[in-house]
Amino acid sequence: MRIFEDEGVSAVAKVRPGFTLALEMLCPGDTFVVWKMDRAFRSLRHALDTLELFEKSGIEFRSLTEQIDTTTPVGKLLYRIINALAEFERDLNSERTKAGMEAARKRGKRVGRPPKLTQKQAKRAAKDLAADPGLTLAALAKELKVSPRTLKRAIAEL
Repeated sequence: MRIFEDEGVSAVAKVRPGFTLALEMLCPGDTFVVWKMDRAFRSLRHALDTLELFEKSGIEFRSLTEQIDTTTPVGKLLYRIINALAEFERDLNSERTKAGMEAARKRGKRVGRPPKLTQKQAKRAAKDLAADPGLTLAALAKELKVSPRTLKRAIAEL
């Protein structure tokens, strides 16, 4: 038995090295075991395509949490239903998150990461650039320990 993990990889990432390697290592007669289906598959289409691949390759599938065995008709039906519900839940969560962020923006809240530069730093940088024609954006950004793009954006937001 081998265990493959994608630790630190986003739940919606399209590229998951551990998952990909696990699929590549499978041989006819093997059983692909996951802890929970919604952690393995990104969409209903992904789950159905993977199950079809398993069936063509003679590979069995088991989910420990959902107790699903796709070697039976009932197991295949449950597999499809649970993956459809998981995709629905992901879509709802995404919709709720976007709505919450929009509501926060309308209330004047800043959404996302905190800025790397304060307004005071951005104003000072803009003054320094205007006062010294020899000073480049890249040099000033390096001094402030940010990328030139971050500095340019901070100045533009003033």
